[in-house]
Amino acid sequence: MSSKPSALEPLRVRVRRFQFIVGLGFLSLVLGAMLSVSLVLRLHARVNALPSDFVRIPVAVVLENLWVLGVLPVLSYLAARVIALRTWTSAVGAAVSGGLFVVALNFVRDGMDGLTSDWGVASALRILAFMGGILLTARAIRAGRAAAERGSTAAQAKAEARKSEYDEFLKAAEAAGARLEQREGGAGTEAPAPASTDAPAPSGEANRDGEGTPPSGDMKTPAA
Repeated sequence: MSSKPSALEPLRVRVRRFQFIVGLGFLSLVLGAMLSVSLVLRLHARVNALPSDFVRIPVAVVLENLWVLGVLPVLSYLAARVIALRTWTSAVGAAVSGGLFVVALNFVRDGMDGLTSDWGVASALRILAFMGGILLTARAIRAGRAAAERGSTAAQAKAEARKSEYDEFLKAAEAAGARLEQREGGAGTEAPAPASTDAPAPSGEANRDGEGTPPSGDMKTPAA
Protein backbone atom coordinates (compact mmCIF):
# COMPACT_ATOMS: atom_id res chain seq x y z
CA MET A 1 0.00 0.00 0.00
CA SER A 2 1.63 3.24 -1.18
CA SER A 3 1.85 6.08 1.30
CA LYS A 4 0.43 9.42 0.17
CA PRO A 5 2.80 12.41 0.21
CA SER A 6 2.25 14.72 3.13
CA ALA A 7 0.92 18.22 2.57
CA LEU A 8 3.83 19.59 4.61
CA GLU A 9 6.47 17.95 2.41
CA PRO A 10 7.08 21.09 0.25
CA LEU A 11 7.50 23.13 3.42
CA ARG A 12 9.98 20.59 4.79
CA VAL A 13 11.96 20.75 1.55
CA ARG A 14 12.13 24.54 1.79
CA VAL A 15 13.20 24.40 5.41
CA ARG A 16 15.97 21.92 4.62
CA ARG A 17 17.11 24.07 1.71
CA PHE A 18 17.14 27.15 3.94
CA GLN A 19 19.17 25.31 6.56
CA PHE A 20 21.63 24.17 3.92
CA ILE A 21 22.08 27.70 2.55
CA VAL A 22 22.60 29.15 6.03
CA GLY A 23 25.06 26.40 6.88
CA LEU A 24 26.90 27.03 3.61
CA GLY A 25 27.29 30.72 4.44
CA PHE A 26 28.43 30.02 7.99
CA LEU A 27 30.94 27.38 6.87
CA SER A 28 32.30 29.76 4.26
CA LEU A 29 32.70 32.46 6.90
CA VAL A 30 34.57 30.14 9.27
CA LEU A 31 36.92 28.77 6.62
CA GLY A 32 37.41 32.21 5.10
CA ALA A 33 38.22 33.73 8.48
CA MET A 34 40.86 31.09 9.09
CA LEU A 35 42.35 31.72 5.66
CA SER A 36 42.23 35.50 6.10
CA VAL A 37 43.95 35.39 9.48
CA SER A 38 46.68 33.13 8.10
CA LEU A 39 47.32 35.43 5.14
CA VAL A 40 47.17 38.62 7.21
CA LEU A 41 49.76 37.28 9.63
CA ARG A 42 52.07 36.49 6.74
CA LEU A 43 51.42 39.61 4.65
CA HIS A 44 50.92 42.19 7.39
CA ALA A 45 54.35 43.77 7.01
CA ARG A 46 54.15 43.84 3.22
CA VAL A 47 50.68 45.37 3.20
CA ASN A 48 51.72 48.09 5.64
CA ALA A 49 54.78 48.78 3.50
CA LEU A 50 52.66 49.70 0.50
CA PRO A 51 53.22 53.35 -0.48
CA SER A 52 49.62 54.52 -0.85
CA ASP A 53 46.32 54.01 0.93
CA PHE A 54 44.63 53.58 -2.45
CA VAL A 55 46.49 50.27 -2.73
CA ARG A 56 46.66 49.32 0.94
CA ILE A 57 42.93 49.66 1.66
CA PRO A 58 41.69 47.52 -1.30
CA VAL A 59 44.22 44.80 -0.45
CA ALA A 60 43.11 44.82 3.18
CA VAL A 61 39.44 44.66 2.14
CA VAL A 62 40.11 41.70 -0.16
CA LEU A 63 41.96 39.84 2.59
CA GLU A 64 39.14 40.60 5.00
CA ASN A 65 36.42 39.34 2.65
CA LEU A 66 38.04 36.20 1.34
CA TRP A 67 35.16 34.17 2.73
CA VAL A 68 32.71 35.70 0.24
CA LEU A 69 35.14 36.31 -2.62
CA GLY A 70 36.84 32.91 -2.67
CA VAL A 71 35.59 30.33 -0.19
CA LEU A 72 31.86 30.75 -0.77
CA PRO A 73 32.08 30.42 -4.59
CA VAL A 74 34.23 27.29 -4.28
CA LEU A 75 31.88 25.62 -1.79
CA SER A 76 28.85 26.64 -3.84
CA TYR A 77 30.38 25.13 -6.97
CA LEU A 78 31.05 21.85 -5.19
CA ALA A 79 27.55 21.81 -3.69
CA ALA A 80 25.92 22.56 -7.05
CA ARG A 81 27.63 19.50 -8.54
CA VAL A 82 25.71 17.33 -6.07
CA ILE A 83 22.55 19.27 -5.19
CA ALA A 84 20.25 21.22 -7.50
CA LEU A 85 20.73 24.73 -6.10
CA ARG A 86 18.90 27.80 -7.29
CA THR A 87 21.36 30.30 -8.62
CA TRP A 88 20.46 33.66 -7.12
CA THR A 89 18.50 32.38 -4.14
CA SER A 90 21.39 30.25 -2.96
CA ALA A 91 24.05 32.87 -3.71
CA VAL A 92 22.25 35.74 -1.99
CA GLY A 93 21.06 33.59 0.91
CA ALA A 94 24.49 32.16 1.69
CA ALA A 95 26.21 35.56 1.39
CA VAL A 96 23.60 37.30 3.55
CA SER A 97 23.77 34.60 6.22
CA GLY A 98 27.56 34.94 6.41
CA GLY A 99 27.30 38.73 6.38
CA LEU A 100 24.83 38.67 9.27
CA PHE A 101 27.30 36.65 11.31
CA VAL A 102 29.98 39.25 10.57
CA VAL A 103 27.66 42.09 11.62
CA ALA A 104 26.72 40.21 14.79
CA LEU A 105 30.39 39.71 15.69
CA ASN A 106 31.15 43.38 15.09
CA PHE A 107 28.16 44.39 17.21
CA VAL A 108 29.28 42.15 20.07
CA ARG A 109 32.82 43.49 19.86
CA ASP A 110 32.26 47.23 19.28
CA GLY A 111 28.59 47.77 20.05
CA MET A 112 26.38 50.10 18.05
CA ASP A 113 29.24 52.52 17.47
CA GLY A 114 31.05 49.90 15.42
CA LEU A 115 28.08 49.72 13.05
CA THR A 116 27.37 53.43 12.66
CA SER A 117 30.87 54.93 12.64
CA ASP A 118 33.83 54.78 10.27
CA TRP A 119 31.79 54.94 7.10
CA GLY A 120 34.26 55.77 4.34
CA VAL A 121 36.15 54.29 1.45
CA ALA A 122 36.79 51.03 3.29
CA SER A 123 33.08 50.54 4.01
CA ALA A 124 32.19 51.22 0.37
CA LEU A 125 34.82 48.73 -0.74
CA ARG A 126 33.44 46.14 1.67
CA ILE A 127 29.98 46.56 0.16
CA LEU A 128 31.42 46.20 -3.34
CA ALA A 129 33.35 43.11 -2.25
CA PHE A 130 30.15 41.65 -0.80
CA MET A 131 28.25 42.25 -4.05
CA GLY A 132 31.14 40.86 -6.07
CA GLY A 133 31.13 37.75 -3.91
CA ILE A 134 27.43 37.25 -4.65
CA LEU A 135 28.08 37.53 -8.39
CA LEU A 136 31.00 35.09 -8.19
CA THR A 137 28.89 32.66 -6.17
CA ALA A 138 26.05 32.80 -8.69
CA ARG A 139 28.47 32.10 -11.53
CA ALA A 140 30.01 29.25 -9.55
CA ILE A 141 26.58 27.70 -8.99
CA ARG A 142 25.81 27.92 -12.69
CA ALA A 143 29.14 26.34 -13.55
CA GLY A 144 28.55 23.57 -11.01
CA ARG A 145 25.10 22.80 -12.40
CA ALA A 146 26.44 22.77 -15.96
CA ALA A 147 29.23 20.41 -14.93
CA ALA A 148 26.71 18.15 -13.18
CA GLU A 149 24.53 18.06 -16.30
CA ARG A 150 27.52 17.21 -18.48
CA GLY A 151 28.49 14.45 -16.07
CA SER A 152 24.97 13.01 -16.04
CA THR A 153 24.81 13.15 -19.84
CA ALA A 154 28.14 11.36 -20.15
CA ALA A 155 27.06 8.75 -17.60
CA GLN A 156 23.80 8.20 -19.48
CA ALA A 157 25.63 7.81 -22.79
CA LYS A 158 28.03 5.34 -21.19
CA ALA A 159 25.13 3.37 -19.73
CA GLU A 160 23.42 3.25 -23.13
CA ALA A 161 26.66 2.03 -24.74
CA ARG A 162 26.96 -0.72 -22.15
CA LYS A 163 23.32 -1.65 -22.70
CA SER A 164 23.85 -1.93 -26.46
CA GLU A 165 26.93 -4.10 -25.90
CA TYR A 166 24.93 -6.33 -23.56
CA ASP A 167 22.11 -6.59 -26.11
CA GLU A 168 24.57 -7.60 -28.83
CA PHE A 169 26.13 -10.20 -26.54
CA LEU A 170 22.67 -11.53 -25.65
CA LYS A 171 21.70 -11.79 -29.32
CA ALA A 172 24.93 -13.63 -30.13
CA ALA A 173 24.35 -16.04 -27.23
CA GLU A 174 20.77 -16.70 -28.36
CA ALA A 175 21.94 -17.35 -31.93
CA ALA A 176 24.61 -19.77 -30.70
CA GLY A 177 22.03 -21.58 -28.56
CA ALA A 178 19.64 -21.85 -31.52
CA ARG A 179 22.38 -23.34 -33.73
CA LEU A 180 23.28 -25.84 -31.01
CA GLU A 181 19.63 -26.91 -30.68
CA GLN A 182 19.39 -27.39 -34.45
CA ARG A 183 22.48 -29.59 -34.46
CA GLU A 184 21.18 -31.71 -31.59
CA GLY A 185 17.78 -32.09 -33.29
CA GLY A 186 19.35 -33.17 -36.60
CA ALA A 187 21.53 -35.75 -34.87
CA GLY A 188 18.50 -37.19 -33.05
CA THR A 189 16.42 -37.68 -36.23
CA GLU A 190 19.16 -39.65 -38.04
CA ALA A 191 18.71 -43.36 -36.87
CA PRO A 192 21.05 -46.29 -37.99
CA ALA A 193 19.66 -48.71 -40.74
CA PRO A 194 18.83 -52.31 -39.46
CA ALA A 195 20.65 -55.44 -40.93
CA SER A 196 18.53 -57.10 -43.76
CA THR A 197 20.38 -60.49 -44.29
CA ASP A 198 21.30 -63.22 -41.88
CA ALA A 199 24.92 -64.06 -41.30
CA PRO A 200 26.24 -67.17 -43.27
CA ALA A 201 26.85 -70.38 -41.41
CA PRO A 202 30.41 -71.19 -40.43
CA SER A 203 32.41 -73.39 -42.84
CA GLY A 204 33.18 -76.06 -40.20
CA GLU A 205 29.54 -76.77 -39.51
CA ALA A 206 28.83 -77.00 -43.25
CA ASN A 207 31.59 -79.62 -43.69
CA ARG A 208 30.29 -81.70 -40.81
CA ASP A 209 26.79 -81.66 -42.26
CA GLY A 210 28.16 -82.86 -45.61
CA GLU A 211 30.04 -85.77 -44.08
CA GLY A 212 27.07 -87.06 -42.10
CA THR A 213 24.72 -87.31 -45.12
CA PRO A 214 26.53 -88.78 -48.17
CA PRO A 215 24.87 -88.49 -51.57
CA SER A 216 22.55 -91.38 -52.64
CA GLY A 217 24.11 -91.85 -56.09
CA ASP A 218 27.43 -93.16 -54.76
CA MET A 219 25.94 -95.96 -52.63
CA LYS A 220 26.55 -99.52 -54.11
CA THR A 221 24.39 -102.62 -53.57
CA PRO A 222 26.10 -105.94 -52.59
CA ALA A 223 26.50 -108.76 -55.24
CA ALA A 224 24.03 -111.64 -55.25
